[in-house]
Amino acid sequence: MEASRSIVEVPSPQATDSEPAKIVPVAVRPQPVPPDAGLSHPSLYFNRELSWIDFNWRVLYQALDERTPLLERVRFLSITQSNLDEFFAKRVGGLLTRLSATVSHLSLDGRTPAEQLELVRGAITEMQTRLSSTWERGLKPLLEEQAGVSVVRWSDLTAAEQAELTRYFRTSIFPILTPLAVDPGHPFPFISHLSLSLAITLLHPKRGTEHFARVKVPLNLGRWVRVGAAHCYIAIEELIAEHTAELFPGMQVASTHCFRVTRNAELDYEREDTEDLLESIAEELLERRFAPVVRLEVDSAMPNTVRELLIDELELSRDAVYEVEGMLDLSSLSTFADLDIPGLRFEPWEPVVPPALAHVGVADGEGGMFGVIRSGDLLVHHPYESFAASVERFIDAAATDPRVLAIKQTLYRVSDDSRVARALIRAAEEGKQVAVLVELTASLDEERNIELAERMESAGVHVTYGVVGLKTHTKITLVVREDPDGIHAYVHVGSGNYHERTARLYTDIGLFTAAPEISHDVVNLFHYLTGFAPDQKYDSLLVAPAMLRARLLELVEQEVALGPRGRIILKMNAIDDREMIQALYRASMAGVRIDLIVRGHTRLRPGLPHFSENIRLISILGRFLEHDRIFYFHNGGNPQVFIGSADWRRRNLDERIEAVVPVRDPALQQRLLETLEAALSDNRSVWELRPDGRYVLQTPAPGEAVRAFQEIMMQRARAAAGSRVR
Repeated sequence: MEASRSIVEVPSPQATDSEPAKIVPVAVRPQPVPPDAGLSHPSLYFNRELSWIDFNWRVLYQALDERTPLLERVRFLSITQSNLDEFFAKRVGGLLTRLSATVSHLSLDGRTPAEQLELVRGAITEMQTRLSSTWERGLKPLLEEQAGVSVVRWSDLTAAEQAELTRYFRTSIFPILTPLAVDPGHPFPFISHLSLSLAITLLHPKRGTEHFARVKVPLNLGRWVRVGAAHCYIAIEELIAEHTAELFPGMQVASTHCFRVTRNAELDYEREDTEDLLESIAEELLERRFAPVVRLEVDSAMPNTVRELLIDELELSRDAVYEVEGMLDLSSLSTFADLDIPGLRFEPWEPVVPPALAHVGVADGEGGMFGVIRSGDLLVHHPYESFAASVERFIDAAATDPRVLAIKQTLYRVSDDSRVARALIRAAEEGKQVAVLVELTASLDEERNIELAERMESAGVHVTYGVVGLKTHTKITLVVREDPDGIHAYVHVGSGNYHERTARLYTDIGLFTAAPEISHDVVNLFHYLTGFAPDQKYDSLLVAPAMLRARLLELVEQEVALGPRGRIILKMNAIDDREMIQALYRASMAGVRIDLIVRGHTRLRPGLPHFSENIRLISILGRFLEHDRIFYFHNGGNPQVFIGSADWRRRNLDERIEAVVPVRDPALQQRLLETLEAALSDNRSVWELRPDGRYVLQTPAPGEAVRAFQEIMMQRARAAAGSRVR
């Protein structure tokens, strides 16, 4: 298939190492659309993997953008590296798995796994080069110049500083190092996922023989060793490299070079017997430690003989090797981003208490949290509004209120020392009926969730692990309370996890309601999750995989029937489902005006004549990670608005338990519409996707005021904090 490079276009006069390039190649364009193309033609779709790489370029741009505070630029560089690591472990790992299984299925844009791997390698090589140069020749010098933070090499240090570090090495690092030789009596050691290692070649001075050894860098000590009292740091692997001779007395050290491996993290759980799911996932996690290597990163100066040895021992193709100029694994740069240096980070943001909850305590009885919810639906938007003062308060109130009979909740990801989990455990210990569905297979959080499930079970919580064959991704809480006028149910449905830390970093929306029709649906959903109810019915809640897809298609077709009077606005993380994309194409062809706010990857091509010329697609990146999902259908002036946990992806619609809830209060509908309109009017942090694959950063016209969506939302939250508006 003929391909050409797609670009991210950014407003900068020229390319240098410290400022963003005007044109940065990131991916490949799809085929030209033939005149007789049908809606399934590959030319109408972007490649998912390459679209994700486009997204990571937009993240990297935040590190290049001089409008971003310096330490935050360093943080975005760290995030870009972490994203890239996960992409290799999951997405490249998945492509390699399909390739080894000789899967011939083509991607939506008509490519085989082998073709996609080739394109991914080219795109990632460019990204890695820019990632390294941005640090080595861009941000690292700026850190020293503007922040007084020096990241030094051994040769930069004075004799006194070297002596001090040598003492530290001998007392704190040397005892925990384990040099592993490779020879007939010592097999090649196991190299763990994302561990940093030193490949050392040694010469025997008497025999003249060459030997190889590996030393694992103990990152549990931290990546950066402080030099003296100032902000001066040296990488721990360089300190070890300078002292490798002390690990091999009697041998000569010929070379020392860093390398790192990434292993396939795509797990495939067999959920035939949920009674054994916890044990089977624990076994899968153990197996993942030994999964095939999908990437080998090496210091570009590593000798070919050492590189070839690693390739042979790790059983790799040369296509899996990536040379890195400079330091490997830039994710540890977050250490510098966390330094408290005034003026070089975003202004601190403290989420405001939702106005309706401003004077509500945890144990205020009828005048407290439950009274507020019974008086009318409550919408909360994190991190602009406080997670602690809303969601945590709701769960704490349920745990302590003697009138509460039962609490049911789904947990997908939680923080290490989750206050939500502690409240649920406390409720169970006090005799309340507490049932929690812990999703054990939450990607890369499996071990934490296994520990959480075991801890909660030991405290008397009824723990289940989900429905056979489906991952439970929905975020819902149900509280059943005996009120003075009878038993009522209180519900929270959200787009984000019950995770205190990410609630301050991710934008998410939640709805609290006591509406009987929604409460009834949530009760039924929990019966489905914990029992046997495959034909469960729902009147208001849109639940996947039961009927979410069908209902969304109906909503789109409803706008199609209105033609040019139709209006759709969708905000989500990603869109890649063929059927949903084709429905939007049909709506565009009928004249419906469609705006898509999609942070991450997309297979949909906006702006194509005939097919999608009425579709605009933008991506917003800023200090917070856009994570909420809002679906707005104008419906001829009688809007239908929904929030929830589902993206328009096949996995969300067909392979997961998801819940999307209608927002029916006109004032809350208007608030969500105003949120969407603020996003669409952004001229500071919005990237607009063109039909050819270019993402173009929007900037204010001369004399035009800057409109930055996340800043607008913070201002609105502050303004509303003193009012009683919900």
